Amino acid sequence: MSAARVLGPGDGRAGFLGSIGVRFMIGGADSGGGFSLVEHPMSPRALGAPLHRHAREDEYSYVLTGRVGALLGDEVVMGKPGDLIFKPRNQWHTFWNAGDEAARILEIISPAGFERYFAELVEMGGSTTADRQALMALAARYGLEVDPTSIPKLVQRFDLAFPGVPI
Repeated sequence: MSAARVLGPGDGRAGFLGSIGVRFMIGGADSGGGFSLVEHPMSPRALGAPLHRHAREDEYSYVLTGRVGALLGDEVVMGKPGDLIFKPRNQWHTFWNAGDEAARILEIISPAGFERYFAELVEMGGSTTADRQALMALAARYGLEVDPTSIPKLVQRFDLAFPGVPI
């Protein structure tokens, strides 16, 4: 584990995943592998990801600003600042900025490790520009199933944009 420290609002490596941003705050090396923490800034009406499910980790999205929607299995939920959306492993899900203003969430991922998926995706130029075969191989390495065919349906159903824009 690393030493105690304060991470300011502009600290931490940041990047763009193809539709939403990511700021790396606490990695597995910092937490002894227990969890990782990233921030996701999302442009208005941005779809965060296609429908997907994680085999290894649970995710907890704490809404900082804006209004965030999530599809958890067949259930649609909306979160506002101060709400926590729980996305358990092995459940198909997605999330989006449900408002016309920018939104931000803190994403707690437990156990740690999936933050490295985000880092690799940033290095590949994001999901919208990376090679499809490379994206599939990346997802497989991290126990992630992704349904890219869900994007048009999600965009239409929830009046979203994909890709989003960096903010």
